[in-house]
Amino acid sequence: MNSFQLFLSIILFLVAAWYAWRYYDLKKRVDEYAHLARIAPESLPTDLNKIENLSNAVASLKLYFENQLSTLNSENARLSTVLEQLTDGVIIVDANGLIQFANPAAQKLFEISNAPGHSVTEVVRNHQLVDAWRRCQQTNEMQSESVELPARHQFLQLIAIPDTHASGSLLLVQDLTRVRRLETVRRDFISNVSHELRTPLASLKALTETLQSGALSDPEAGPRFLGRISAEVDALTQMAQELLDLSRIESGQVELILAPLAPKGLVTSAADRMRMQAERAGLKLSIKCEDGLSNIRADKSRLEQVLVNLIHNAVKFTKPGGDISLETESVTGGVRFAVRDSGVGIPAESLTRIFERFYRVDKSRTGSGTGLGLSISKHIIEAHGGKIWAESNEGRGSVFYFVIPINS
Repeated sequence: MNSFQLFLSIILFLVAAWYAWRYYDLKKRVDEYAHLARIAPESLPTDLNKIENLSNAVASLKLYFENQLSTLNSENARLSTVLEQLTDGVIIVDANGLIQFANPAAQKLFEISNAPGHSVTEVVRNHQLVDAWRRCQQTNEMQSESVELPARHQFLQLIAIPDTHASGSLLLVQDLTRVRRLETVRRDFISNVSHELRTPLASLKALTETLQSGALSDPEAGPRFLGRISAEVDALTQMAQELLDLSRIESGQVELILAPLAPKGLVTSAADRMRMQAERAGLKLSIKCEDGLSNIRADKSRLEQVLVNLIHNAVKFTKPGGDISLETESVTGGVRFAVRDSGVGIPAESLTRIFERFYRVDKSRTGSGTGLGLSISKHIIEAHGGKIWAESNEGRGSVFYFVIPINS
């Protein structure tokens, strides 16, 4: 080997050694950086000597993933808040039928405090709803089922939606109890209105046909039948007006004109309006008013309407020689009014229903009226922030109370 070849070999050896040293030095730095990334990723340095590009790239990736994670956490928190506030139940079930998630509404509907980890059967405890979930799993199609739970007086609807990603299912549970109750009220209302209208309309038709048959020319029968027609029309007009009043009060369209009002003046005014009717029925109408009562803020005409309704009912159901008393007294936070009579009384099972539309305790004792007066009275009192109720012993009279807050 000549001197040139030796020199060239030395140069190549030195270059190889330098690159080897650079490789091992870079590998050492990368290994140290990787070790630091594993044990303390939150404090990775940037712009490291000789691996600036790598450290900067990793720092950029880290910032990107932190932003993505922050966005994901924010969305998860928002979704969690929505699920917690939903009134409908939401349940996530895996492919094995184990519940992975249940929001508070679902746990409340099924009366369980820790649903995750339990099976659908354990939580739902209704074979119809469980069958709907199983059909969803088998057919991979959305299923819906509605059931009534008589023991809890509740109606539930379950919608099972297949989860195509995890082979599980999503269960949505809705409480339809209030909706069903409103539907029942609507049906009862239509039925009651139809029933109340049928009698006067049938009477009007019969009276009209009788007059058309020749009674109109009868000097005695003609005026009598026309008088009965007029009375039936008045009854229909009263019913229409009370239905309109009730609808407006329930929908909040009636504006109360609130002003300071003396309780004694209110009951005195109502008694004066009904005194003649009470005397014609052979009844004694009296007032018992506690001294020094505070004024209330109320709509005088509306509260007087309530008292007149209550006195009118007392007159209808009290035999001649009986007593009706209007009373006022101070109670905590308000003034209590009472209309007390010595009439036929109300059965105990009817006391909770007498404020319903058209409800009548005994069809044989209804007399005139539409059956809407107490319902209207109830809404007027509640619009004042008060409450109304009745107490009675059948055969020994009734007392209708209502309380109006002093600062209503």
